[in-house]
Amino acid sequence: MFGLIQALRNKGVLAINRRNAEYTLKHNPRALYPLVDDKLLTKQLALANGIAVPELYWVVEVEGQVRDLPRVLGDRSDFVLKPAHGSGGEGILVIAGKANDKYRKTDGLLLTQEELNHHIFNVLSGLYSLGGQPDKVLVEYRVVFDPIFESISYQGVPDIRIIVFLGIPIMSMVRLPTRMSDGKANLHQGAIGAGIDMRSGRTLTAVWKNDFVTEHPDTGNPVTGVRIPNWDSLLTLAARCYEFATLGYMGVDIVLDRNRGPLILELNARPGLNIQIANNCGLLPRLQLAERYHADLPTVAKRVEFAREHFAAGTC
Repeated sequence: MFGLIQALRNKGVLAINRRNAEYTLKHNPRALYPLVDDKLLTKQLALANGIAVPELYWVVEVEGQVRDLPRVLGDRSDFVLKPAHGSGGEGILVIAGKANDKYRKTDGLLLTQEELNHHIFNVLSGLYSLGGQPDKVLVEYRVVFDPIFESISYQGVPDIRIIVFLGIPIMSMVRLPTRMSDGKANLHQGAIGAGIDMRSGRTLTAVWKNDFVTEHPDTGNPVTGVRIPNWDSLLTLAARCYEFATLGYMGVDIVLDRNRGPLILELNARPGLNIQIANNCGLLPRLQLAERYHADLPTVAKRVEFAREHFAAGTC
């Protein structure tokens, strides 16, 4: 056991206790958590700073508003219902179309209006929220993922997680939905995590459950060596989030929409550590290097350039 712990330390792996003590608690003031724990606030802040997010159609705050949903949606047949205070993808319902008077999920299952309403009531009651507190429901544009992901994603929308520390992009991965994850980009539910080279934007090692993989289990296509489009713009977008969120240590989740380009999905003040497994690389040396030099990097462009130069594949 002690040998394993020492091996992980030698590889620069950041453990959860150290993350909490030296990064989230030290660099993320508690007063700022509501800005990222409330997805509605995050969306409003991003828009105010010129950063694109999925379009918001409506916010359901009380049960009495639910009856107005069909009128608000009008001719829209696809949309997403999302808890404002949810986490880990819980409570998100993606509607991909309609068949007569029923709503079709991405897996083809049809829901009646009553079943849809029941889901909204559950969200409002706090079933999926942090701390079980009463919640709001965001009714949003359904992202249509970039064609680059068509052969390596099952039903759902892949997202790109970038860890940003003191405004510097540190490490990244793309999370690819699978049948096991029910089309959600959540590693704990069975999605694939593929590390991304910070210089080129190409995927590196990939992990699925407890195994390293090179192919998607449902499509059979390679998940390594895939080049993420517009990589520099994604790094820039992530670095810009530090300017308005001012959290020192955070995860920035981005989706690539086929028509609208990069969109910020959410920010996370307590990003998980499995990104290290996906990259086969520890966070700690990169964080320490960023802390040493961040004062010399006053602009977004300089911070992105630093990340591409110092955190390329093979720098662990």
